[in-house]
Amino acid sequence: MMGNTNNEIAARSDQVFIGTYSRYPAAMVKGAGCRLTDAEGKEYLDFLAGIAVCGLGHCHPAVTAAICHQAGELVHVSNLYYTEPQTELAELLTAHSFADRVFLANSGAEANEAAIKLARIWGGGERYGIISLTGSFHGRTLATVAATGQAKFQKGFEPMPEGFSHAPFGNLVVLDAMITDQTCAILCEPLQGEGGVRPLDREYLQGLRALCDKHELLLIFDEIQTGMGRTGTLFAYEQLGVVPDIMTLAKALGNGLPIGAMLTRKGIAAAFTPGTHGSTFGGNPVASAAAVATMKVMLADGFLTEVRAKGNYLHEQLQVLAARFPTLAAGARGLGLIQGLVLTEAGVEKGGLIVTRMFEKGCLINFAGNVALRFLPPLIVSREEIDQMIQLLTEVLGEM
Repeated sequence: MMGNTNNEIAARSDQVFIGTYSRYPAAMVKGAGCRLTDAEGKEYLDFLAGIAVCGLGHCHPAVTAAICHQAGELVHVSNLYYTEPQTELAELLTAHSFADRVFLANSGAEANEAAIKLARIWGGGERYGIISLTGSFHGRTLATVAATGQAKFQKGFEPMPEGFSHAPFGNLVVLDAMITDQTCAILCEPLQGEGGVRPLDREYLQGLRALCDKHELLLIFDEIQTGMGRTGTLFAYEQLGVVPDIMTLAKALGNGLPIGAMLTRKGIAAAFTPGTHGSTFGGNPVASAAAVATMKVMLADGFLTEVRAKGNYLHEQLQVLAARFPTLAAGARGLGLIQGLVLTEAGVEKGGLIVTRMFEKGCLINFAGNVALRFLPPLIVSREEIDQMIQLLTEVLGEM
């Protein structure tokens, strides 16, 4: 008999799943726009969007229509054959970025794996080292965990694959000194999401570009969280004055369907030849159709302009909140609609409790990097919904 309460579904789930997740006591059964509904009918204002995945909100009509149509035409054939949905997606990605070649995968970790492998094969074998940053997050596979600059994700899985090193966040001098004859690439997120909503300075990123040019290295931007409109431009690099050699995408690309992409230029892409890399499901027709629909909505006139405006509004409201509760919050930071409320030492101690209380009040956020409350609403969020979240957060901080 199927359970129909949160507790019943949770109890059944806990009996069959490996315990890799600490879940909140809600079984979500329905979503629309910026709202989710659990098995008992309770509604939640979603300021997490599946961790920056549902950029157009839950069950966007255009994406749902594309999924349903494609599912009735062709679901899977593998990459032994061409399909139109993945071709159209690659055309859209290259037309609206620096890149002219695309590799499609199923997730962010796989997109980063592809970038790592491409950088190494481009390096010719002798150059294989990749420098990333402390506080970074690049995925859960062994290679992407090794690239991740947070020891907590590596604990218990040692020894890590060799060839990865981590430079201090924002320190160009130290990073420059770490470059050797074996280095092939520098990998970073323009803004660290999991690391606590930490943007990298424009000047620092320009410095990375200069170092890569000087030493003939590849600059890889992990835009898995910052890409697809999240920062107010389609890709974050567009507003930072820095063009990478390789860029990785996932999360919001399919608005909920699993899909990832690695983008690069033709000359670099030539290092991959048939058989050097691949994916059974990468660019699956249904996921690709969802991604095409997602991109078309985001590229419509005024969409990204409105994301920037709402991002500024959210940032301003969080700054007001920080000023009101100075013992708990130090200020806001972020780009577009990825914003963080940085907590004080006293606030950090209550970060998890704040998130739990917001959940109980019907609003979903999370605590990133043990330093900031992270806000990732769907890009279609309204100012009224931002106000509702701020009001709930005001109540919770007041309780603290």
